[in-house]
Amino acid sequence: MTQDEPRSIILWFRKDLRLDDNHALNAAAESNQPIIPVFIYQPDADKGGPLGEAQKWWLHHSLQSLSDSLDQKGGKLLLASGDVQDILRELTQATNAQAIYWNRCHDPVSAEIDEQVEQICDKAGLKTEIFPGQLLHDPDRIRTGGGSGFRVYTPFWRALEKEPEPEEPLSASRKLLFAAHKVKSERLDDWNLLPKKPNWASHFSELWEPGEAGAKKRLHSFIKNHISGYAKNRDIPAVDGTSRLSPHLAHGEISPRQIWHATRGLGHQVGREDVRRFRQELVWREFSYHLLHYFPKLASANWNERFDRFAWRGDNAQFRAWARGLTGYPIVDAGMRQLWKHGYVHNRVRMIVGSFLIKDLMIDWRKGEEWFRDTLLDADPANNAASWQWVAGSGADASPFFRIFNPITQGEKFDPNGDYIRRYVPELAKLDTAYIHKPFAAPASVLENASVVLGKTYPKPIVDHATARNRALDAYKAVKSSDD
Repeated sequence: MTQDEPRSIILWFRKDLRLDDNHALNAAAESNQPIIPVFIYQPDADKGGPLGEAQKWWLHHSLQSLSDSLDQKGGKLLLASGDVQDILRELTQATNAQAIYWNRCHDPVSAEIDEQVEQICDKAGLKTEIFPGQLLHDPDRIRTGGGSGFRVYTPFWRALEKEPEPEEPLSASRKLLFAAHKVKSERLDDWNLLPKKPNWASHFSELWEPGEAGAKKRLHSFIKNHISGYAKNRDIPAVDGTSRLSPHLAHGEISPRQIWHATRGLGHQVGREDVRRFRQELVWREFSYHLLHYFPKLASANWNERFDRFAWRGDNAQFRAWARGLTGYPIVDAGMRQLWKHGYVHNRVRMIVGSFLIKDLMIDWRKGEEWFRDTLLDADPANNAASWQWVAGSGADASPFFRIFNPITQGEKFDPNGDYIRRYVPELAKLDTAYIHKPFAAPASVLENASVVLGKTYPKPIVDHATARNRALDAYKAVKSSDD
């Protein structure tokens, strides 16, 4: 590099694998200095749990999509793996970069890395620019009248409603100047993010198209075909009634601002309650990060310390039956098999399977959170933990522990014809609708006509729900009485 050549800017991609509405990218472009785009994979980042196996599949395809998009702009995505601080230090030295730009992530592990990188850059005389983009609002900015963080969702939503509309999303800069350098990129295939034998992700592509283009297609399809009726249809697992944008959000292929503004003005066309309900789900994600900001141990410790005394049971055989979708309760099994097949569980069914694990089986919610983190394509450090604590009743905005979902009545209410169950539990496909949610109650002749043999082709219930419910309530009362 000669003295006259401009010094470059390292553009550090994280959970922002997109070009549109990418503040760090736009700021780097506006600087008129050459850019070095880099993504750093941390295979040994075990703080807070490593990247789940399902999300590795998504990350591979998302990075390939981002790399292709940068290629079309004339740039190359540099891939590196290992310790973030070491890699950025070496990269700045090798390229004589003068600055590092990135978009902030709001989980505790990322926040710690931010601080460490800023310290390194400060010592080295490097400029750092950190931008928002993962959330609609900074999780520390919205507070109660007393100046503290919110503990309950509804007041948080009302406070956010009073805020100005989020800023319009940015379009990617048309002209991007990329730096020439001799730093060799690692090969994406060498990271072994994709499963091989067995290829348990073989059905993922039936439902998903990772990458920024896939995110935009899904948003367009949802707004055009599914947001009308969303308030009702979002609870029916057999229909395509949800946005299914969560994996794209989790990897930053689309920003919450892009989604929020795509719904502006739709209330007159599709129904205000549909738009409002959808936005409330987007804000639940904001609220989850708000909780995580004030309670960084959200995924590992009970928010309500009273639950530290709860008498969890450690039945590994029952946990395995739950994880494999072999509990003998069809709506639960359908949800867990959907998770394994497509890396996703319908939102209503997530509550049902979570309640079953925690309250019917009395297995610690943290085991469920860990399993979801490993198998969900949309696993999110805030959403996943906050939702599990909500179901458990141990969280800040908690559902009372005595609110125990009955897997039979929940199935009958939200999958009345058994279409969802027949899709994911095919051994029950021929069973009469009257017994599709309770095959253990079906007469022998009905089971025979449907080719169902309980205990062989489909399991008998691993617990009796009524008995399990009473056991859970007794355990909850014991925790309450210990406070008296």
